[in-house]
Amino acid sequence: MNKLLISLLISVGITGMAHATGGDATAGSQKVAVCGACHGADGNSPMGTFPSLAGQNSRYLLKQMQDQLSGARVIPEMTGLLDGFTERDLRDIAAYFSSQTITIGQTAADQLELGRSIYQAGIADKGVAACAACHMPSGQGNNPARFPALSGQHPEYTALQLQKFSAEDRANDPNRMMRDIAVKLSDTEMSAVAQYIRGLH
Repeated sequence: MNKLLISLLISVGITGMAHATGGDATAGSQKVAVCGACHGADGNSPMGTFPSLAGQNSRYLLKQMQDQLSGARVIPEMTGLLDGFTERDLRDIAAYFSSQTITIGQTAADQLELGRSIYQAGIADKGVAACAACHMPSGQGNNPARFPALSGQHPEYTALQLQKFSAEDRANDPNRMMRDIAVKLSDTEMSAVAQYIRGLH
């Protein structure tokens, strides 16, 4: 079943590549100064608690910024930072960060086996689907579906988002997809899959 779902999502990704944000990466490079302090000038965050945005799918990035502005996603550290940006600005910023290259880290050796098992195969007896089904086996996500790329993301940030989804502190996932998965994961499992994602590519 997971293999079939992965195949279908890959097909959607291939046939839907034209559905980008329509942003201008060059223009976006002139609009990201405020982002650099936390996310890095090139989108590679210097701090584990802030996400790297480099290489992230543009449609996902655009949605997160729109959700922040609408209140669908509350990120206290970003309060007011997007005020004054137009829709065109947001599209350009998303295009810029999407065009950058993320720095891949290394998975902690003691987390590799469990993290890989959860990411690639899920946990059948808990009803947890494989992360790869939506985020792809190598972690590139699915831009048309607005599923984020995970490859290379800081484990601290990834684990924190899983905890937020589990606690219903983050609720901008379509159809509760992430909340229904995260609530079934233990802290140990969250940590392992977050560590695995750090070195995934």
